[in-house]
Amino acid sequence: QVQLVESGGGLVQAGGSLRLSCSASGPTFSSTAMGWFRQAPGKEREFVAVINWSGGSTYYADSVKGRFTISRDNAISTVYLQMNSLKPEDTAVYYCAAPLGGYYSARLADFTTWGQGTQVTVSS
Repeated sequence: QVQLVESGGGLVQAGGSLRLSCSASGPTFSSTAMGWFRQAPGKEREFVAVINWSGGSTYYADSVKGRFTISRDNAISTVYLQMNSLKPEDTAVYYCAAPLGGYYSARLADFTTWGQGTQVTVSS
């Protein structure tokens, strides 16, 4: 069972950048896909990005494509989300998550292990 801890959130002006990190513990990190999701106040949690076990495949929500980059370092059991050109509508709590069975998926329902979340606030 993977355990996840996010960090790197904060307050940034529109157009700025942040890098989120998700540190994982457990023996299966290097064999599992990892995803980032976000939840804005009053809205449902939504998919942001996913990366496969090796880092060779990635997939993004249309709303962040071209601005956000997901990556991973299996040597230190960490997945990252580099966020550039941030917009006020990117304001949310960001969660990293691992899917059941480690399968590469963008479906919220497939993700069963979650971190505690980190707040990202983008001011206009």
